[in-house]
Amino acid sequence: MRRAARALGTYVSRSPVTAGYAGLLLSTHLWCTAVLSTAQAQRVVLAVSTHLDNLHDRPLRVLAGSMLFFDGTLTEVTSEAFAGTLITLGLGVIVCLAWLERRYGPGRAYGIFVLGHLAATLLTVPLILVALAHGWYPDSVRHAPDFGISYGSEAVLATGALLLRRARWLAAAGVVAWPVLGADWSGGLPDFTTVGHLLAAAIGFGCGAFLLRAARRTALAPAPVPPPGPALVE
Repeated sequence: MRRAARALGTYVSRSPVTAGYAGLLLSTHLWCTAVLSTAQAQRVVLAVSTHLDNLHDRPLRVLAGSMLFFDGTLTEVTSEAFAGTLITLGLGVIVCLAWLERRYGPGRAYGIFVLGHLAATLLTVPLILVALAHGWYPDSVRHAPDFGISYGSEAVLATGALLLRRARWLAAAGVVAWPVLGADWSGGLPDFTTVGHLLAAAIGFGCGAFLLRAARRTALAPAPVPPPGPALVE
């Protein structure tokens, strides 16, 4: 027990922003599952869903509010939803985002997370509109629940995979395979959340490549020459 408390204290002290964010995500999840009724919780998640109707009517509220919840479960451990929780909340936020915070600071770490969330969400909008116009997606997509941290988590997982010294490409393949293996296909077109995850992964890979180049430039830069000291007078 003491060892666990000590490990938790070390985690919080080394990654305070991520620890606070993970605590917030757990709090909102418990609020929806243990305090609110099913109907009330459904209204909450619909209010922060980034579907087409909400993005048109209240874009800022849903883009920000969606990052305050995760779409998964903590209790149904044999379900696919629990596997998603392990990937997005566990690996994505608690492990990878915390590691990026410790290594690069909270600004860069959360910049990648938020960029992945926002850009992937917004870049899927043209795809959805085209797919609806051609009948590839059902019209219910316009107002279907779509919320959570998975795009941001996918971006930081992709960044973290590229920054690994060993098994880099195996980890990168796993980041891409996760959404593809769970995709629902409409003819030859995957569901828009799969496309969003792949876009978020591409953003994360780009961020990882940028950080790698920056590290190489720093390593190759010549060491600064110290200024000459004062002349000695005999």
